Amino acid sequence: MLRRSLLALTALAALALAVPAGAQEKSIVVASTTSTEQSGLFKHILPLFERKTGIAVRVVAQGTGQALDTGRRGDADVLFVHDREAEQKFVAEGFGVGRREVMYNDFIIVGPEADPAKVKGSKDTVAALKAIAAAKAPFASRGDKSGTHAAELRFWKAASIDPASGKGSWYRETGSGMGPTLNTAAAMNAYALTDRGTWLSFKNRQSLVIAVEGDEKLFNQYGVMLVNPAKHPHVKKELGMAFVDWISSPDGQAAIAGYKIEGQQLFFPNYEK
Repeated sequence: MLRRSLLALTALAALALAVPAGAQEKSIVVASTTSTEQSGLFKHILPLFERKTGIAVRVVAQGTGQALDTGRRGDADVLFVHDREAEQKFVAEGFGVGRREVMYNDFIIVGPEADPAKVKGSKDTVAALKAIAAAKAPFASRGDKSGTHAAELRFWKAASIDPASGKGSWYRETGSGMGPTLNTAAAMNAYALTDRGTWLSFKNRQSLVIAVEGDEKLFNQYGVMLVNPAKHPHVKKELGMAFVDWISSPDGQAAIAGYKIEGQQLFFPNYEK
């Protein structure tokens, strides 16, 4: 009798251990830019994906550069980022496969309502940055190799300005995500480049307002891809591709379009087969 009881307990213990292992097989890791998390987009779309597929998603929110490095190490199954040039390089190097462009929004430059650089209302990003640098007006940069930071550096280069010359005075690098950088800008009464999605969900604006918007250069494309299982055999190919397929499907694209804050759409689906 005692022996049968012990065997039953052993079987129950084995079953208890087996359940989490099975659950783990139906989960993926998505390394993504901070804007998709801090804007609230993932809180909106991931429950829809999980209900549809039964696949749980763990998000690692990082700057795009860090997310790509996470993919290079094989520490994620899927990447959801926004630096087209860096993404294409990642794929060309063999680290990613099946890249798709799935949505966009735009960048904006925000700044203090007092507008010391006199750029408010401008649609010329390059001219605005020249004016900010000339006025030595405070500027808060993410400085974290994110997609937003990469875009910012491209704009400074187009303006023929090396912002590093202003480090420690008017140019401040936070080394952190978009939300914390906007908090820094609000505290400093500084200008900052941000994606519109994070701005719309950002509550601590204080005196910050939109200063520059509408420039074609501020277009912000997002891409999704599978980390190459040929490089990292442990990557969950089928489950990862289920996410890539869903986010680019009519259901996934509708989920992106359906995410709004106070009636304003934050991201715009644009997948084309």
